[in-house]
Amino acid sequence: MSENDTTPINSSSVDKQSSQEAVGSQDSNDFDALERTQAELAQLQAKSAELADQFLRAKAETDNARRRADDEIAKARKFAVEGFAESLLPVVDSLEAGLIIKDATVEQIREGAQATLRQLLAALERNKVIVIDPAVGSKFDPHQQQAITVVPSELQPNAVVMVLQKGYSIADRILRPALVTVAAPK
Repeated sequence: MSENDTTPINSSSVDKQSSQEAVGSQDSNDFDALERTQAELAQLQAKSAELADQFLRAKAETDNARRRADDEIAKARKFAVEGFAESLLPVVDSLEAGLIIKDATVEQIREGAQATLRQLLAALERNKVIVIDPAVGSKFDPHQQQAITVVPSELQPNAVVMVLQKGYSIADRILRPALVTVAAPK
């Protein structure tokens, strides 16, 4: 209001006006808060959609990796003996060649069998199959040997007296323990 304005000021009209301004101001604040909340909601929905997409992509990638790994395992199992079989083929060839000779002497048969055995042992060694052949007098090892009998002996107790059958292992896993006779305790 200006100085020249002669309209009397009514206190109820001032209260009403300030009340309307307060309501208008309140409506404006509520509207701003609603807009901010809607903007935040839109951002959160976008982030949620993005995370859902990332999740689906990661899940698909994991499923694909699992499927590829399963395929590789299946192939490894299927062809695991391929290298081992290839290393045994020369042994088969040697045995067949020895059988072709009709009039072989005992000496020739023996030499051929020894050569074939060397080939077979070399093929086993290439494929990490190790012979377990404990020395007589060595200490009995229950992890690699199986005691068939216990006999009185001049050797120390629990020493290997005789090897009845060699054992074999592959990659520190026993395929067959060596069968041995062990010295009895005195």
